[in-house]
Amino acid sequence: MSALDKAKNKAEEVGGMAKERAGDATGDDNLKAEGQVDQTKGNLKQAGEKVKDAFKD
Repeated sequence: MSALDKAKNKAEEVGGMAKERAGDATGDDNLKAEGQVDQTKGNLKQAGEKVKDAFKD
């Protein structure tokens, strides 16, 4: 996994955490759900990159 891809995926995950917390603090269920989706997307992208890396070796 390239460092740039890893950083982008982590940024998406961290941004999702921030959205989720903000939604939780304000009672905005839509923002909270959006944050959870962003976290999941970041995690899935990281997992996909790890699988690709495993097959490269």
